[in-house]
Amino acid sequence: MIRLFAGFMLLACLVRPAFAGMDAASINNAEFKGRPPADDKVDAAVVKAQVLLDRANFSPGEIDGKLGENAEKALKAFTEAKGLATGKLPLNPEVWAALIATSTDAAIVEYKITEKDVKGPFLQKLPAKMEDMKDLKSLDYTSPREALAEKFHMSEGLLEALNPGKKFDEAGQTISVANVMGKQTKSAVARVEVDKASQTVKALGKSGELIAFFPASVGSDEKPTPSGVLKVTSIDARPNYRYNPDYKFKGVKSRETFTIKPGPNNPAGSHWIGLSAESYGIHGTANPSKVSKSESHGCVRLTNWDVDKLARLLKKGTEVAFVERSASNRK
Repeated sequence: MIRLFAGFMLLACLVRPAFAGMDAASINNAEFKGRPPADDKVDAAVVKAQVLLDRANFSPGEIDGKLGENAEKALKAFTEAKGLATGKLPLNPEVWAALIATSTDAAIVEYKITEKDVKGPFLQKLPAKMEDMKDLKSLDYTSPREALAEKFHMSEGLLEALNPGKKFDEAGQTISVANVMGKQTKSAVARVEVDKASQTVKALGKSGELIAFFPASVGSDEKPTPSGVLKVTSIDARPNYRYNPDYKFKGVKSRETFTIKPGPNNPAGSHWIGLSAESYGIHGTANPSKVSKSESHGCVRLTNWDVDKLARLLKKGTEVAFVERSASNRK
Protein backbone atom coordinates (compact mmCIF):
# COMPACT_ATOMS: atom_id res chain seq x y z
CA MET A 1 0.00 0.00 0.00
CA ILE A 2 2.85 2.39 0.87
CA ARG A 3 4.53 1.64 -2.45
CA LEU A 4 1.26 2.22 -4.31
CA PHE A 5 0.72 5.57 -2.58
CA ALA A 6 4.30 6.57 -3.31
CA GLY A 7 3.72 5.70 -6.97
CA PHE A 8 0.66 7.94 -7.15
CA MET A 9 2.57 10.79 -5.47
CA LEU A 10 5.45 10.39 -7.93
CA LEU A 11 3.04 10.48 -10.88
CA ALA A 12 1.41 13.64 -9.51
CA CYS A 13 4.81 15.28 -9.09
CA LEU A 14 5.70 14.43 -12.67
CA VAL A 15 2.45 15.76 -14.16
CA ARG A 16 1.74 18.95 -12.19
CA PRO A 17 5.00 20.88 -12.83
CA ALA A 18 4.23 21.03 -16.57
CA PHE A 19 1.58 23.68 -15.86
CA ALA A 20 3.03 25.08 -12.63
CA GLY A 21 2.04 28.72 -12.08
CA MET A 22 -0.11 28.76 -15.21
CA ASP A 23 -3.15 31.04 -14.83
CA ALA A 24 -4.93 33.79 -16.73
CA ALA A 25 -2.86 36.60 -15.21
CA SER A 26 0.50 34.93 -15.93
CA ILE A 27 -0.48 34.48 -19.58
CA ASN A 28 -2.06 37.91 -20.11
CA ASN A 29 0.96 39.61 -18.53
CA ALA A 30 3.55 37.37 -20.16
CA GLU A 31 6.50 38.95 -21.93
CA PHE A 32 9.03 37.34 -24.25
CA LYS A 33 12.32 36.86 -22.41
CA GLY A 34 14.61 36.88 -25.41
CA ARG A 35 14.91 33.19 -26.13
CA PRO A 36 12.13 30.70 -26.81
CA PRO A 37 11.62 27.81 -24.38
CA ALA A 38 12.25 24.16 -25.26
CA ASP A 39 9.54 22.71 -27.50
CA ASP A 40 8.41 20.27 -24.78
CA LYS A 41 8.01 22.94 -22.08
CA VAL A 42 4.70 24.68 -21.34
CA ASP A 43 5.25 28.44 -21.25
CA ALA A 44 2.86 31.35 -20.56
CA ALA A 45 4.39 33.52 -23.29
CA VAL A 46 3.91 30.70 -25.81
CA VAL A 47 0.23 30.39 -24.86
CA LYS A 48 -0.13 34.14 -25.47
CA ALA A 49 1.70 33.88 -28.80
CA GLN A 50 -0.49 30.95 -29.90
CA VAL A 51 -3.68 32.86 -29.11
CA LEU A 52 -2.44 35.93 -31.00
CA LEU A 53 -1.44 33.79 -33.99
CA ASP A 54 -4.85 32.11 -34.01
CA ARG A 55 -6.67 35.46 -33.93
CA ALA A 56 -4.46 36.75 -36.77
CA ASN A 57 -5.44 33.72 -38.95
CA PHE A 58 -2.09 31.97 -38.60
CA SER A 59 -3.26 28.80 -36.90
CA PRO A 60 -0.83 27.15 -34.47
CA GLY A 61 -3.13 24.12 -34.34
CA GLU A 62 -4.06 23.15 -30.80
CA ILE A 63 -3.21 25.84 -28.22
CA ASP A 64 -1.19 23.93 -25.64
CA GLY A 65 1.53 26.32 -24.47
CA LYS A 66 4.34 24.43 -26.23
CA LEU A 67 6.53 25.83 -28.98
CA GLY A 68 6.15 22.67 -31.03
CA GLU A 69 6.12 21.98 -34.75
CA ASN A 70 2.75 23.57 -35.51
CA ALA A 71 3.43 26.73 -33.50
CA GLU A 72 6.77 27.08 -35.28
CA LYS A 73 5.07 26.71 -38.67
CA ALA A 74 2.58 29.44 -37.78
CA LEU A 75 5.34 31.73 -36.54
CA LYS A 76 7.34 31.21 -39.73
CA ALA A 77 4.30 32.00 -41.88
CA PHE A 78 3.53 35.10 -39.78
CA THR A 79 7.15 36.25 -39.98
CA GLU A 80 7.24 35.88 -43.76
CA ALA A 81 3.86 37.57 -44.22
CA LYS A 82 4.99 40.56 -42.16
CA GLY A 83 8.35 40.80 -43.95
CA LEU A 84 10.30 40.34 -40.71
CA ALA A 85 13.80 38.97 -40.29
CA THR A 86 13.47 35.24 -39.69
CA GLY A 87 16.81 34.35 -38.14
CA LYS A 88 17.36 30.88 -36.70
CA LEU A 89 14.83 31.17 -33.88
CA PRO A 90 11.08 30.81 -34.51
CA LEU A 91 10.36 33.55 -31.96
CA ASN A 92 12.48 36.64 -31.42
CA PRO A 93 11.88 40.17 -30.02
CA GLU A 94 10.91 41.58 -33.44
CA VAL A 95 8.37 38.82 -34.11
CA TRP A 96 7.00 39.10 -30.56
CA ALA A 97 6.51 42.87 -30.95
CA ALA A 98 4.68 42.34 -34.25
CA LEU A 99 2.42 39.72 -32.64
CA ILE A 100 1.58 42.00 -29.71
CA ALA A 101 0.72 44.76 -32.18
CA THR A 102 -1.97 42.61 -33.82
CA SER A 103 -4.37 42.89 -30.87
CA THR A 104 -4.82 44.60 -27.52
CA ASP A 105 -7.43 42.11 -26.28
CA ALA A 106 -6.53 39.76 -23.43
CA ALA A 107 -5.28 36.32 -24.46
CA ILE A 108 -7.24 34.58 -21.68
CA VAL A 109 -10.77 35.64 -20.75
CA GLU A 110 -13.61 34.40 -18.58
CA TYR A 111 -16.45 32.37 -20.07
CA LYS A 112 -19.67 31.22 -18.44
CA ILE A 113 -20.60 27.64 -19.34
CA THR A 114 -24.05 27.51 -20.95
CA GLU A 115 -26.81 24.92 -20.90
CA LYS A 116 -26.00 24.16 -24.54
CA ASP A 117 -22.38 23.39 -23.62
CA VAL A 118 -23.42 20.66 -21.19
CA LYS A 119 -26.59 19.37 -22.86
CA GLY A 120 -24.93 16.80 -25.09
CA PRO A 121 -25.51 14.10 -26.14
CA PHE A 122 -22.03 12.81 -25.33
CA LEU A 123 -20.38 9.51 -26.17
CA GLN A 124 -19.44 7.33 -23.23
CA LYS A 125 -16.37 6.21 -25.17
CA LEU A 126 -15.02 6.88 -28.64
CA PRO A 127 -14.25 3.55 -30.36
CA ALA A 128 -10.66 3.16 -31.51
CA LYS A 129 -11.60 1.19 -34.64
CA MET A 130 -13.64 2.50 -37.56
CA GLU A 131 -15.69 -0.70 -37.76
CA ASP A 132 -16.90 -0.10 -34.21
CA MET A 133 -18.13 3.39 -35.11
CA LYS A 134 -20.56 2.39 -37.85
CA ASP A 135 -23.41 1.38 -35.51
CA LEU A 136 -23.35 4.61 -33.45
CA LYS A 137 -26.16 7.13 -34.05
CA SER A 138 -23.69 10.03 -34.06
CA LEU A 139 -20.02 10.65 -33.30
CA ASP A 140 -20.43 13.28 -30.60
CA TYR A 141 -17.94 14.69 -28.13
CA THR A 142 -17.09 12.42 -25.22
CA SER A 143 -17.55 15.15 -22.59
CA PRO A 144 -18.31 18.85 -22.07
CA ARG A 145 -14.59 19.29 -21.34
CA GLU A 146 -13.65 18.00 -24.80
CA ALA A 147 -16.32 20.19 -26.41
CA LEU A 148 -15.16 23.31 -24.56
CA ALA A 149 -11.49 22.65 -25.33
CA GLU A 150 -12.30 22.41 -29.03
CA LYS A 151 -14.58 25.45 -28.92
CA PHE A 152 -11.66 27.54 -27.69
CA HIS A 153 -8.97 25.75 -29.75
CA MET A 154 -7.21 24.48 -26.61
CA SER A 155 -5.74 21.23 -25.40
CA GLU A 156 -7.76 19.66 -22.61
CA GLY A 157 -4.61 19.74 -20.46
CA LEU A 158 -4.29 23.52 -20.73
CA LEU A 159 -8.03 23.99 -20.15
CA GLU A 160 -7.82 21.96 -16.93
CA ALA A 161 -4.65 23.74 -15.80
CA LEU A 162 -6.30 27.15 -16.13
CA ASN A 163 -9.33 25.96 -14.17
CA PRO A 164 -8.17 23.86 -11.20
CA GLY A 165 -11.06 22.32 -9.30
CA LYS A 166 -13.65 23.55 -11.82
CA LYS A 167 -16.35 21.23 -13.20
CA PHE A 168 -16.96 21.56 -16.91
CA ASP A 169 -20.34 19.83 -16.84
CA GLU A 170 -22.16 22.51 -14.80
CA ALA A 171 -23.94 25.36 -16.58
CA GLY A 172 -23.26 28.74 -14.99
CA GLN A 173 -19.71 27.86 -13.98
CA THR A 174 -17.21 30.58 -14.98
CA ILE A 175 -13.97 29.33 -16.48
CA SER A 176 -10.83 30.80 -18.08
CA VAL A 177 -10.42 30.12 -21.81
CA ALA A 178 -8.32 31.19 -24.78
CA ASN A 179 -9.74 34.35 -26.36
CA VAL A 180 -9.85 33.10 -29.96
CA MET A 181 -13.16 34.67 -30.93
CA GLY A 182 -11.73 37.43 -33.08
CA LYS A 183 -13.27 39.09 -36.13
CA GLN A 184 -14.06 36.66 -38.94
CA THR A 185 -12.21 37.38 -42.16
CA LYS A 186 -14.49 38.01 -45.14
CA SER A 187 -11.77 38.09 -47.78
CA ALA A 188 -12.41 36.06 -50.92
CA VAL A 189 -10.10 33.08 -51.36
CA ALA A 190 -9.00 32.59 -54.96
CA ARG A 191 -6.67 29.65 -54.41
CA VAL A 192 -5.67 27.15 -51.75
CA GLU A 193 -2.10 25.90 -51.66
CA VAL A 194 -1.28 22.57 -49.98
CA ASP A 195 2.44 22.15 -49.33
CA LYS A 196 3.02 18.39 -49.17
CA ALA A 197 6.56 18.66 -47.78
CA SER A 198 5.97 21.16 -44.97
CA GLN A 199 2.41 19.87 -44.33
CA THR A 200 0.73 23.26 -44.40
CA VAL A 201 -2.30 24.83 -46.08
CA LYS A 202 -2.48 28.44 -47.27
CA ALA A 203 -5.62 30.31 -48.34
CA LEU A 204 -4.61 32.98 -50.85
CA GLY A 205 -6.40 36.02 -52.29
CA LYS A 206 -6.65 37.16 -55.92
CA SER A 207 -3.27 38.90 -55.76
CA GLY A 208 -1.60 35.98 -54.00
CA GLU A 209 -1.87 37.61 -50.58
CA LEU A 210 -2.06 35.25 -47.60
CA ILE A 211 -5.52 35.25 -46.02
CA ALA A 212 -5.18 32.31 -43.65
CA PHE A 213 -2.61 29.65 -42.73
CA PHE A 214 -3.10 26.18 -41.24
CA PRO A 215 -0.91 23.23 -40.20
CA ALA A 216 -2.10 19.96 -41.74
CA SER A 217 -1.60 16.22 -42.05
CA VAL A 218 -1.09 15.53 -45.73
CA GLY A 219 -1.26 12.04 -47.27
CA SER A 220 0.26 8.69 -46.37
CA ASP A 221 2.27 5.88 -47.93
CA GLU A 222 -0.84 3.72 -48.37
CA LYS A 223 -2.82 6.52 -50.04
CA PRO A 224 -0.61 9.40 -51.22
CA THR A 225 -2.10 12.85 -51.64
CA PRO A 226 -2.62 13.81 -55.31
CA SER A 227 -0.44 16.24 -57.24
CA GLY A 228 -1.32 19.13 -59.48
CA VAL A 229 -4.32 21.47 -59.31
CA LEU A 230 -7.79 20.29 -58.26
CA LYS A 231 -11.00 22.22 -57.60
CA VAL A 232 -13.46 22.35 -54.71
CA THR A 233 -16.54 20.35 -55.69
CA SER A 234 -18.49 20.29 -52.41
CA ILE A 235 -18.53 21.85 -48.93
CA ASP A 236 -20.44 19.82 -46.35
CA ALA A 237 -20.84 20.46 -42.62
CA ARG A 238 -21.31 17.42 -40.35
CA PRO A 239 -20.48 14.92 -43.09
CA ASN A 240 -21.02 11.18 -43.06
CA TYR A 241 -17.87 9.14 -43.53
CA ARG A 242 -18.08 6.34 -46.08
CA TYR A 243 -15.38 3.68 -45.91
CA ASN A 244 -14.47 1.86 -49.11
CA PRO A 245 -12.64 -1.47 -48.56
CA ASP A 246 -10.58 -0.69 -51.68
CA TYR A 247 -8.74 1.87 -49.52
CA LYS A 248 -7.22 -0.98 -47.46
CA PHE A 249 -6.41 1.32 -44.54
CA LYS A 250 -4.15 -0.05 -41.84
CA GLY A 251 -6.15 -1.39 -38.92
CA VAL A 252 -9.42 -1.66 -40.87
CA LYS A 253 -10.29 -5.30 -41.59
CA SER A 254 -13.75 -4.87 -43.09
CA ARG A 255 -14.20 -6.12 -46.65
CA GLU A 256 -17.51 -4.32 -46.99
CA THR A 257 -18.41 -0.67 -47.45
CA PHE A 258 -19.79 1.00 -44.32
CA THR A 259 -20.90 4.50 -43.30
CA ILE A 260 -20.11 6.37 -40.07
CA LYS A 261 -22.65 8.94 -38.91
CA PRO A 262 -21.79 12.68 -38.52
CA GLY A 263 -20.27 14.37 -35.48
CA PRO A 264 -17.04 16.10 -34.40
CA ASN A 265 -15.45 12.71 -33.64
CA ASN A 266 -16.35 11.32 -37.06
CA PRO A 267 -13.15 10.42 -39.02
CA ALA A 268 -13.94 13.33 -41.37
CA GLY A 269 -14.46 15.72 -38.48
CA SER A 270 -16.82 18.68 -38.61
CA HIS A 271 -16.47 19.57 -42.31
CA TRP A 272 -15.72 17.86 -45.62
CA ILE A 273 -14.39 19.95 -48.51
CA GLY A 274 -14.62 17.66 -51.51
CA LEU A 275 -12.06 17.92 -54.31
CA SER A 276 -12.14 16.99 -58.00
CA ALA A 277 -10.31 13.68 -57.48
CA GLU A 278 -12.37 10.72 -56.35
CA SER A 279 -12.49 10.26 -52.54
CA TYR A 280 -10.05 13.11 -51.83
CA GLY A 281 -10.83 16.17 -49.74
CA ILE A 282 -9.89 18.52 -46.93
CA HIS A 283 -11.52 17.63 -43.61
CA GLY A 284 -11.39 17.87 -39.82
CA THR A 285 -10.25 15.37 -37.22
CA ALA A 286 -11.14 13.91 -33.83
CA ASN A 287 -7.48 14.24 -32.78
CA PRO A 288 -6.37 17.89 -33.05
CA SER A 289 -3.14 17.22 -31.15
CA LYS A 290 -1.97 14.89 -33.96
CA VAL A 291 -2.39 17.29 -36.87
CA SER A 292 0.84 17.29 -38.95
CA LYS A 293 2.30 14.80 -36.46
CA SER A 294 0.70 11.67 -37.94
CA GLU A 295 -0.30 10.50 -41.41
CA SER A 296 -3.73 11.11 -42.87
CA HIS A 297 -5.55 8.56 -45.01
CA GLY A 298 -4.51 10.38 -48.16
CA CYS A 299 -6.63 13.50 -47.68
CA VAL A 300 -5.70 16.83 -46.08
CA ARG A 301 -6.54 16.85 -42.37
CA LEU A 302 -6.94 20.04 -40.28
CA THR A 303 -8.26 20.65 -36.78
CA ASN A 304 -12.05 20.92 -36.73
CA TRP A 305 -11.95 24.65 -36.02
CA ASP A 306 -9.48 25.27 -38.85
CA VAL A 307 -11.48 23.31 -41.43
CA ASP A 308 -14.61 25.18 -40.28
CA LYS A 309 -12.83 28.49 -40.91
CA LEU A 310 -11.48 27.37 -44.29
CA ALA A 311 -14.92 26.11 -45.36
CA ARG A 312 -16.41 29.56 -44.68
CA LEU A 313 -13.81 31.14 -46.96
CA LEU A 314 -14.28 28.83 -49.94
CA LYS A 315 -16.81 28.28 -52.68
CA LYS A 316 -17.25 25.55 -55.28
CA GLY A 317 -14.74 25.89 -58.08
CA THR A 318 -11.93 27.33 -55.93
CA GLU A 319 -8.55 25.97 -57.05
CA VAL A 320 -6.60 23.74 -54.65
CA ALA A 321 -2.96 23.33 -55.71
CA PHE A 322 -0.76 20.58 -54.31
CA VAL A 323 2.82 21.80 -54.42
CA GLU A 324 5.96 19.69 -54.22
CA ARG A 325 8.70 21.43 -52.27
CA SER A 326 11.96 20.19 -50.83
CA ALA A 327 12.24 19.03 -47.24
CA SER A 328 14.45 22.06 -46.53
CA ASN A 329 11.30 24.19 -46.56
CA ARG A 330 9.83 22.37 -43.59
CA LYS A 331 11.49 24.64 -41.08
